[in-house]
Amino acid sequence: MVAAALHGETSRVALFVAATAGNVLGAVVNFVLGRFLIRFEGRRWFPISPSGRQKAETLFARYGQPVLLLSWLPVVGDPLTLVAGLLRMPFGLFLVFVAIGKAARYGVVLWLTP
Repeated sequence: MVAAALHGETSRVALFVAATAGNVLGAVVNFVLGRFLIRFEGRRWFPISPSGRQKAETLFARYGQPVLLLSWLPVVGDPLTLVAGLLRMPFGLFLVFVAIGKAARYGVVLWLTP
C-alpha cells in the first residue's frame, strides 16, 4: 500500500478502502472460525495457536469488546477476532470495532506516507 501510494497512480482513497476492506474481511474469516469451526483448533491449518488464543482471551476478559480496536496489531490481532467469535459476540458490534481499528491503522499509514 505504501509503495502504491508513493508511486501515485492509484488514489489514496482507493488504497485506503481496499486495504481496510480486505483486512476486515480477513477478520471476519477468523470470527467465523471462532464461531463455527473451533472444533478444528488442533488442525495444522487452523490459523490461531493455543497460546495466541489464550492471550486473546485474557485481553478480552480484562478490557471487554472494545479491545477489538486493537485487532490490527500483529500477533494478537487475529486471535482477538477468533475469540470474539468463540464468545458469540454480536456480529454487528464486532464489525464496528474491527472496522474502526483497521481503518485507523491504514489512515495513519497513508497520512504518514509522503
